[in-house]
Parts: sequence; C-alpha cells; structure tokens
Amino acid sequence: MQKSVEITIHSRISDIPEQAWDTCACPEAEDGARPFDPFARHRFLAALEASGSVGPGTGWSPQHLTASIDGQLLAVAPLYLKTHSQGEYVFDHAWADAYIRAGGDYYPKLQGAVPFTPVPGRRLLCQPGFEAAGRAALLQGLAELTLQNRLSSAHLTFCAAEEAEAATAQGWLHRTGLQFHWENRGYGSFDDFLATLASRKRKALRKEREKAQAFGGTIRALAGDEIRPEHWEAMWAFYQDTGARKWGTPYLTRAFFDALHQMRNDILLILAERDGRPVAGALNFIGRDALFGRYWGCLEDHAFLHFELCYHQATDWAIARGLKRVEAGAQGEHKLARGYLPVTTHSVHFISHPGLRRAVADYLDQERAAVAEDIEGLRELGPFRME
Repeated sequence: MQKSVEITIHSRISDIPEQAWDTCACPEAEDGARPFDPFARHRFLAALEASGSVGPGTGWSPQHLTASIDGQLLAVAPLYLKTHSQGEYVFDHAWADAYIRAGGDYYPKLQGAVPFTPVPGRRLLCQPGFEAAGRAALLQGLAELTLQNRLSSAHLTFCAAEEAEAATAQGWLHRTGLQFHWENRGYGSFDDFLATLASRKRKALRKEREKAQAFGGTIRALAGDEIRPEHWEAMWAFYQDTGARKWGTPYLTRAFFDALHQMRNDILLILAERDGRPVAGALNFIGRDALFGRYWGCLEDHAFLHFELCYHQATDWAIARGLKRVEAGAQGEHKLARGYLPVTTHSVHFISHPGLRRAVADYLDQERAAVAEDIEGLRELGPFRME
C-alpha cells in the first residue's frame, strides 16, 4: 500500500529545524563546501522574518510548506501569502488589474519565492534522491491549498528549469524572462576577458574603468572577517538611498543588515572609500560556483563608479577565485556591453479561475516567443569578437 504524503503549513520558518531545511535546500554543503545557493538557506529566510522585513504589516506572510512521509521530511518550499505584488520582479500587476475589474479578488495569493531576491534557483527543495516525489507533492499541495482557500493563484518565481518542467506537466502555466549573467570561460585575468571582446568594446571598458577608479579614493573588496559591523551602517545608508529612489520605501529593515553580519562568510562587499569614508558600495553573496550581485548604493555620484563596483570588480573577483559566473540581478541591458549576456529565467503559475487562466495562457504563449527572440537578438549584439 502506497503511503500518503503529509503537507504541513508553517507560519514561521523557525518551526522547521534548520538542519532539516538545509539538508533539502543545500545538500551540496554537507561535505563542508560552500552551499550552491545562499538564499535558500534557513538562516537567510529566518533573518528576513526575525528582522521584520517579511511578516506582519509587510504583505509577505510566511506559509512555508513541508512534505513528509511517516514523519520523515521529504521536501520544503519557501512560501508566502501575499496581499500585493511588490518585491517579486516577475510582474503580474496587469493580471491582477484585469481580474479585479472583472469583480474577482486577486489578493491574497500564494508566492513561492525568496523575497526581494530575483536570483534563479530551486523553489521546491527536496531531500537528495527524492527530487521527483518531493516536487510532485509540493506542487500538488500548492494547487490544493489555492483551490481549498479560494485563492486566485499560486506562483513559483525564478524557479529552476527542471521545476518549471515538472509544474507544466501538472498543468501550471510557464513564464519566461531574461537576465544578464557573466560567464567565466576559463579566464586567468580580467585582461584575458577583455581580449575576447571586439576592439572598440575593449577600449571602451578600459577607459570606463580608468575614469571610475579616478574618483579620488580607493576601492576595496571585503569578505568574511574583513567585514566589520560599521560596514553595515554604510551599506544601510546606500540601500536606503537606492531604495528611496527606485521603490519609494525600501523593503529590508535595518535589523536585516545587522543579521547579515552573521552570514559574512558568504558575503562580498565592494566599497569605494574617500578620505577614509565609504561613499559607495555593492553587496554580493558568494555561492559555490557563482557570485550574486544584490544591492548597490552611493552617497556621492562619480562617473562609471556604479559599473566598476557592481560589474567589473565582481568579474575580477570571480575570475581570481575560479567562479563560473556572476549574476548581477534583474533587468539592465547596460550589462550587455560589460560582458553580461542574456539568459532565460523561469516561473510557473497556477491560476484557479478558468477565464483568467485562458487569458494568461494566451498572453504567456506570445510572451515566451518574444522573450526567446529578444535573447537571440541581444546575444548577437554582445561585445565579444566574432569567431
């Protein structure tokens, strides 16, 4: 007789043992190596909750799922009940507006995601050896929760390609997007990378770096214990400045930046300092084979300093440590000229209302074709020499 899978909802990630969660989230770390994805770890998600960045009053209510058989944990999923569509970077505002105009309630909805973090990765986190069963159980549980609670929809954003494939097999709708990632082709130095670019692009980047580095100060890359508590005060100021200009109200709290100090072994800060004071900075997370650019900000405007700290310094650091790629966040065609090429991202969507589902499905068919065409065209516009 086949045993049934028990799906449980948890309103706090602290109710799930950290070791059990991380065995699903980052099995690569069991041998002592750095985890592949620092954002799926228990401590990162717990810091969001403990700092008040998600939870009451934020529109992100934790509803994490676990799938178990006879008390043995099979899989987990970071999940939130959302009352808005902010902080997701996969935009469904038009879907919500259309449904609301038709008299429906689009919110609340279920969102499987790492909040405020447009980094592709696994969203259905399974014990090694139980990937197929774990994904199937969590997807079925998400669909049943949506229907039982008469919610409009459930979404997994920036999920892995294999998760998108499993979800579409269960009838979920597949959406694609694009980001710009830098790929390490075995470079020994930044000059080796520059040598692969067309002459005009290579000269432009050299001049760009020269102008950026002439801002009147020094640039430092800090990781691990090189990062001091006072550096988080500077990064908070940078984050507030950028957040206020882009979003109106920054998503993360000051307490979250304090919590990041406990994760400093997984973090790279690149700071521009003048007269001993940080004037700009970029915050990166270090994965097992990738560097993930997350936040940037400045207190002074200097030509090309943003590009230097966020892209060129990150590329330099990744080359020196043999990392395979740099992922510099969502959007930004300006990254193309700096060697960051377009890649496909994935999300999947369970829409409960048949009419809305049909409309969204038709839209996504057209959007996927357009995204594929954009990626092909942008790659042809890349800065690399023609072979």
